[in-house]
Amino acid sequence: MPFTIEMGIIAALAAFTITVAISPLILPFLIRLKFGQNIRSDGPQSHLKKAGTPTMGGVMFLISTTFVSLLFLRDNPAGLAILFAMVAFGFIGFLDDYTKVVRRRSLGLRAYQKIIGQFAVTTMFIAFVLHTNGSDVFSNTIIPFFGEFNIGFWWIPIVYIVMIGGTNSVNLTDGLDGLATGVTALVATFLMIICYQFASGGVGISGAVLGSLMGFLLFNSHPAKVFMGDTGSLALGGYVTATAIMLQIPFFLIIVGFVYVIEALSVIIQVVYFKMTKQRFFKMAPIHHSFEISGWSETKVVSFFYVLTAIGCLIGYLAI
Repeated sequence: MPFTIEMGIIAALAAFTITVAISPLILPFLIRLKFGQNIRSDGPQSHLKKAGTPTMGGVMFLISTTFVSLLFLRDNPAGLAILFAMVAFGFIGFLDDYTKVVRRRSLGLRAYQKIIGQFAVTTMFIAFVLHTNGSDVFSNTIIPFFGEFNIGFWWIPIVYIVMIGGTNSVNLTDGLDGLATGVTALVATFLMIICYQFASGGVGISGAVLGSLMGFLLFNSHPAKVFMGDTGSLALGGYVTATAIMLQIPFFLIIVGFVYVIEALSVIIQVVYFKMTKQRFFKMAPIHHSFEISGWSETKVVSFFYVLTAIGCLIGYLAI
């Protein structure tokens, strides 16, 4: 199967159409089931009015992406691996959302439960990739600006770090209207172009992710009518990290996914600094909330992070 840029564009248009088409069915369903978002009381006061906004909206783009991607999986093990990671991580997020909303446990799944689930999914992903690609995955890993290197068996621990750490970083980014959606749409555009240039099976899936996110953004941009929840953010994390790994460019996520990185680092720094000093390093973490508390409007923070991501994608493209 030839993996052309036209394939990605067709997939994007199809996924966009499906996402928009199913929204009148899913949104009322989420509202009727009272799948409303819980808002942190210690966060920006402007967010309190968002309480009760339907969450778990990630099922919208997960359904459309999966449906469209299935059309491009014939003789495409790379595409199958990416779709598996996206759906499997999305399922963990769904269980987390379900526990929060339906069972009324504010923190959702226990931290150890989520880590065990993510570790299991990553292990299955690694096993599948090794089965289909063999030891070839150890070679030709591209380091930004330095070219290809054979990293040997270090590939395995790197995949665990990238998939589990990266997926949770995307999850942390989902805190403002349209933030994770728009940032990941830009990253998906970058990945679709690289998939095309590398003749990778991720072209169709990347196009489907891009299109479905653009459709979802119609409802998720400020003021959001629906949030993606962990169902969506973990699914997107699975997609982004799995695609980068299949393209053998996992280290490029530091550049392309710069927003994900600083969101995660801000939380780590905040926690460590507080334990050491009993004081906060940032006004609030993740860092997008710190910008808000400093006086930035929500839309300004989101736009700024979009620009950072676009610049990161351009630098990442040059680094190839």
